[in-house]
Amino acid sequence: MATYTVAFIGLGAMGGQMVRHLMAAGHRLHLYARRPEAAAPFVEQGAKVFATPAQAAAQADFVVTNVTTTQDVEEVLLGAQGVVHQARAGTICIDHSTISAEATRRMAARLARHDIQFVDAPVSGGPTRAADATLSIMVGASGDVFDKVKPLLSVLGTTITHVGDVGAGQVAKACNQIVQVINIQGIAEAMLFAARNGVDQDKVIEAISDGLAGSRMLDMMGPKMAHRDFVAGIEARLHDKDFSMILDAVADAGLSLPALTLVKGQLSVLMENGWGRDDTSSLLRVLEGQQQVH
Repeated sequence: MATYTVAFIGLGAMGGQMVRHLMAAGHRLHLYARRPEAAAPFVEQGAKVFATPAQAAAQADFVVTNVTTTQDVEEVLLGAQGVVHQARAGTICIDHSTISAEATRRMAARLARHDIQFVDAPVSGGPTRAADATLSIMVGASGDVFDKVKPLLSVLGTTITHVGDVGAGQVAKACNQIVQVINIQGIAEAMLFAARNGVDQDKVIEAISDGLAGSRMLDMMGPKMAHRDFVAGIEARLHDKDFSMILDAVADAGLSLPALTLVKGQLSVLMENGWGRDDTSSLLRVLEGQQQVH
């Protein structure tokens, strides 16, 4: 595979793993991170670190972003020190963040005025699958741009789906979050029901996991709830952030999604209880706190 200069912005739990894989594949990494210490291990291995996103992008073939919010992406791409000011014409920006589909389309249009192409490529799988390069990646891009970025994405994930034009990847990721977190709420309710009926939660998981109730989330979250392991795999605050954003998009579309609304309420209580940096399996603790004592 050809090798490229890749500017990478955002070296958190996911981004750091992605940088590691890109470097192992032979790509030249130009890094920008709010916390310089996050870049230090990669600099020791030959990556270069820059003071601004614009400087990191100046000589890059691709710019990859993996930050938290829509506003973060807008700032690093289009802000005062953003990528747009120094990236070369023909550069392709790939965004792995989970952000607004509508904002994604607006950013793509602004970048296009500078002959910079934009690809939304949110991921699913969390830090564990980022670490072993088995992420699922949902891509919004034109067909020819998708062909250009697929080899790079293949370094990071094993399931790479071209969903549609720019913004479609973020719509797919919102669907992913809806299914995933509503499922976690259902698992929490099942685990509470089993416990209150005096039945071994592990045995319930064993009994239902190979039936129609089986899911990856049950396999992951069921044991965590049963053994009260609330250490974060994915921090609950991120799911809360995503559900807030999705609810806004749902309202804009004139839709009513009752399960989404209910689970957002549960996530809000979770956040109020100070569990935002714990695992989303903490939805079980929210439920427990809402029960009347008999």
